[in-house]
Amino acid sequence: MNEGWTDVTFNGRDPVYLQVVRHFKEQLATGRLEAGQIIPSRRELGAMLKINPNTAQKAYKEMEEQQLIVTEGNSPSRITLDDNLLRSIRSELISEAVDAFVVSVRKIDVPVEELLDIVKQKYLERNEIERQVQEGGDHA
Repeated sequence: MNEGWTDVTFNGRDPVYLQVVRHFKEQLATGRLEAGQIIPSRRELGAMLKINPNTAQKAYKEMEEQQLIVTEGNSPSRITLDDNLLRSIRSELISEAVDAFVVSVRKIDVPVEELLDIVKQKYLERNEIERQVQEGGDHA
């Protein structure tokens, strides 16, 4: 049940509760968390991530408002079963990343074709590095 929750690295820019929500979405998008799965209690999550329980509560409240999780009565919180919502998370995360990238790179005024070639090359390089690391050859 704790898998995927402990590898969160917080930045100093964004509110911690929103970073927890983003991490949750990333775990859903990559399949590490699944529809209907029970998630840690607010108190457990606070302890796992070494964050204030009130911050964990705020993250859960946000996830409930976005209908990512469902909490019924005193039952543990579960991930939504809404397939459409779950599918849209991946698109949302990709779109946010691409938007930030485009804003950043537009300042350099790189032709689109050149940019796509560079992105493809870097993407493939990163895949190869991650594959090597997974195979135990620490070349990162």
